Amino acid sequence: MSRLRAWAGRVERRVEGARRARAAGRVPLDFRIVAYVAHGAAGRVVVRARVLDDEEPAETIAGERVWAAVRRTVHGFVTTELPGVRLRVEVGGASVVVESDQDGYVRAELEGASLRAPWTTGRIVLDEPYRGVAEASAPVRVRVSDGRAELGVVSDVDDTVLVTGVQRTRAMVRQTLTGSALTRTTFPGAPELYRALARADDRNPVAYVSSSPWNLHEFVLGFLAHRGFPAGPVLLRDFVTGGHKRDRIEEVLRLHPDLRFVLIGDSGEHDPEIYAETVRRHPGRVLAVLVREVRLDPGDGRVEAVTDGWSHEVPFVLAADSGVMARRLGELGLITDADVAVVAAAAARRTAGG
Repeated sequence: MSRLRAWAGRVERRVEGARRARAAGRVPLDFRIVAYVAHGAAGRVVVRARVLDDEEPAETIAGERVWAAVRRTVHGFVTTELPGVRLRVEVGGASVVVESDQDGYVRAELEGASLRAPWTTGRIVLDEPYRGVAEASAPVRVRVSDGRAELGVVSDVDDTVLVTGVQRTRAMVRQTLTGSALTRTTFPGAPELYRALARADDRNPVAYVSSSPWNLHEFVLGFLAHRGFPAGPVLLRDFVTGGHKRDRIEEVLRLHPDLRFVLIGDSGEHDPEIYAETVRRHPGRVLAVLVREVRLDPGDGRVEAVTDGWSHEVPFVLAADSGVMARRLGELGLITDADVAVVAAAAARRTAGG
């Protein structure tokens, strides 16, 4: 998987360089600010966006042909980024001016924002003309937690909420290219499990972290909404400059210093090791770790090597079934008995083909 990402990063870098060279100096024809879902608490907010000169991707339509999905996926990776664009980020009365980097990305941290849970809307505005473009703006949604939150959730995406088959590289590439937010599948009972943790009033924030590229942000958002997962920030990475899942997790914990978290991942790659490190670095901040069993060889001993030295103060659950996870969360008092029953029923029904 890491070799695939490295190869894709090299391809993207070359394509982007060629497109930027052709576009240098001309007036952008399709200037747009792509705002990613932001997050924050207690007046602190982290906002991310990207500035592109590309048409909006085609909307996903139920029953569309496979080639429509392929074109949309390719369109998301073949982009013309706009570096050096000055933007003003405004959220809850706070503002800051930032500039897009060489890949068009923007990251802003704001202090002193007036935030309303569970959602606050801000905006990103062009701060000064750019190559003939005088005005542009985009709304940005900010997931906010307040004093009502009882816990937070940090979840991986691939093979945790989204069936990906990361260990089967060819199948993974095929699914990524040909699948859409409406056709990709999740694990039985997973949406119900996450909704139970978030609560019906969305008081508990859920953040999704992944090593997938930002190019897939809209796809992941659409998938989560279609499958009924709680909405929240989707924190990804740049294929070219990198960035690690650990950094995203640290950001979430830093923005919510008063919350303790449930960490959810899978056994396919490095989630157990990353979460074990998080538990060590942040004593008292992790309520439980749930790992979905997806290994091709469950007896390879890799996960067990991590859990052998696991602190008994932090429950660790390794299971392929959402119902098993729910029962353990119920025993810990993190979800209700009614929630456990709902998750177990959904997992059993869908596993049986219902």
